[in-house]
Amino acid sequence: MLRWLWLSASVVVVDQLTKWLAVELLLGRPPVVVIPDFFDLTLVYNTGAAFGYLRDAGGWQNGFFIVVAVVVSVVLVAMLRRLPRTDVQTAAAFSLILGGALGNIIDRLLQGYVVDFIHWFYRDWHWPTFNVADSAITVGAALLVLDIVGWRLLRARDPR
Repeated sequence: MLRWLWLSASVVVVDQLTKWLAVELLLGRPPVVVIPDFFDLTLVYNTGAAFGYLRDAGGWQNGFFIVVAVVVSVVLVAMLRRLPRTDVQTAAAFSLILGGALGNIIDRLLQGYVVDFIHWFYRDWHWPTFNVADSAITVGAALLVLDIVGWRLLRARDPR
C-alpha cells in the first residue's frame, strides 16, 4: 500500500505552496475577505498545536510536536505497508494524515512555527485559523472514524 504515498506527497506540496502564497500575499496586510462575515484569509504563525493549543508554553512545545509528528509518521508508514490492497479507505486516511503531519513538520523545522491562513467565522464566533495540512489531517481522521463506525454498524447487523 506504499503506492498511496503519492497522496501524502501531494498534500505536502499543496500545503507548502499555499503557505508560501499566504506569506507572500498576506504578510503585513489586513485579512482578505473571501465571503463577508464568514470566511477570510488571515496570516497567523502558530507555535502551538492544533487550534493554538500550548502556543504560549515557552518554546519547548515546538520540539515536542516535531518528535510526536515524526513518531506518528513512522507508525503510519509502517501501518500502510501492512494494509491489505483492498483497504482503500484506511490507506487514504493514513496517507492524508501523514501528508498533513509532514507539511506541519516542515514548517516547525524550518521556521519554528506553523503557517495558518484559513479563517472561518460567524459574527463573534471564530474557528481557529488553520491550513491545508490541518485539513488533510482532519479529513483523514474523519475517514478513520467513519471506517470504525461503519465496521461496528456492519457487525451489529450480522447475527453471527
